[in-house]
Amino acid sequence: MTHYLGIDIGTTATKTLLVREDGKVVAEASCSYPLEQPKPGWTQQDPEDWWKATVQTVREVMSKSRVAATDVGALGLSGQMHGSVFLDKQHRVIRPALLWNDQRTEAECAEITTRAGGRKALIRLVANPALTGFQAPKILWLRNHESKAFAKLAKVLLPKDEIRRRLTGDCVTEVSDASGTLLLDVVKRRWSKTLIGKLDLDPDLLPQVVESEDVTGTLTADAAEALGLTTRCKVVGGAGDCAAGAIGNGIVRSGILSTSIGTSGVMFVHCDQPQYDTLGRLHTFCHAVRDQWHMMGVNLTSGGSLQWWVENILAASLAASDTAGTDKLYKRATEEAEAVAAGSGGLLFLPYLNGERTPHADPSARGAFVGLNLTHGRGHLTRAVMEGVTFALLDSLEIIRSLDVNVKEIRASGGGSRNRLWRQMQADIFGTAITTLTVEQGPAYGVALLAAVGDGTYKNIQQACRDTINVAEKTPPNRKNTKSYQALFPIYQRLYTHLQQDFADLTAQANASS
Repeated sequence: MTHYLGIDIGTTATKTLLVREDGKVVAEASCSYPLEQPKPGWTQQDPEDWWKATVQTVREVMSKSRVAATDVGALGLSGQMHGSVFLDKQHRVIRPALLWNDQRTEAECAEITTRAGGRKALIRLVANPALTGFQAPKILWLRNHESKAFAKLAKVLLPKDEIRRRLTGDCVTEVSDASGTLLLDVVKRRWSKTLIGKLDLDPDLLPQVVESEDVTGTLTADAAEALGLTTRCKVVGGAGDCAAGAIGNGIVRSGILSTSIGTSGVMFVHCDQPQYDTLGRLHTFCHAVRDQWHMMGVNLTSGGSLQWWVENILAASLAASDTAGTDKLYKRATEEAEAVAAGSGGLLFLPYLNGERTPHADPSARGAFVGLNLTHGRGHLTRAVMEGVTFALLDSLEIIRSLDVNVKEIRASGGGSRNRLWRQMQADIFGTAITTLTVEQGPAYGVALLAAVGDGTYKNIQQACRDTINVAEKTPPNRKNTKSYQALFPIYQRLYTHLQQDFADLTAQANASS
């Protein structure tokens, strides 16, 4: 039986799956790596760490499964979106890669908007406004702030496509990930020559762009030896992590929306045709489904907020309570939160720990607890963090609903689907049932299915999802809790408005003292 690899180059780790042609996961492995934060709001990584993690995890799944190298027909690549890998003419990395959650490019976003002829004109060109996370502002930042490095620049790749280059020797991307560069004509699914010209960039900096299921090459002899595979192994386009995760959840037809809580939070809905939020609060990107699109709202610090709270703040006090190990820390924290009623006793949390994207597009936004009183304990604060993250997702869902996008079913994935309390909380806050799947493997599974399509096992990705993905259960909302959350949500929304200028002033003060 033919097998397929799905490799997801994440922000904190690379995850690799080995999947049989019938969709069964045979083996999986993960390898973590560090994140550099040289200044507040700056994030970067060494691409070499991604390559080492790719080699380690592929070799590990092959060893665990005992599948012959000749039985691996193709692999698919997924990864954190928007990051910028800067290469010279010899394809050597010039500097650490700037990541999706890096906030240093606010001035470059303004420059892009001006050069494009204004926000509305920019959205007409590439379907999205300029945001600090996107790749185009990072290229301009390099030009504006590191001129010597920019003078060496010959190619800019997204994270997963740097791994593709190491695998095949070719510089290629695909439409879903390319949509997040701000340089793709999303409607026509090709690079926007108009915007590239307005920004005075060399079109040759960008790789070839293909559809997500297209075969982009085969492994070089060196790559095959490093991974323990063969040079007959194909490499397909793959997808950015959000589109890949949606494929893995079966979001390949209209009417289905996915909510994902990982490091970031994503509301992702399939569209048969390009649909726009004229205010630019949502992204409109090419889907990893051929000739289809999607809309997406993104919160920068969703699961990351709970991780910060539990591991940085609660860890000491929970460890003092004889709770050992990270998993036990989260279990204890969740139990304490579950003992608190919906609404956390009038306590709200804004999860803007590293700026925010949807709906505010504000790199200066910051996190806050509001409403603290002497009756609040650890459980109240933990629950408030989880509720605040879910309210942030509701911001996106409300925009999607206001645009009359067809939403018949919501599927949950990521950590928010595996945590029973958080799953129920989503149902209560969204006011609708939440569906989970029998197996939820995320982006790596989605690109393994794309590899199977590219290799000819399935006619298209819709057939692959239909044959391999099954619904497990539905979590209905608790109507009493929903009523409480409906009263709290407008207050949550007003808090950002009240604090926006204070956030900007505090951020400026922090930057001045760093």
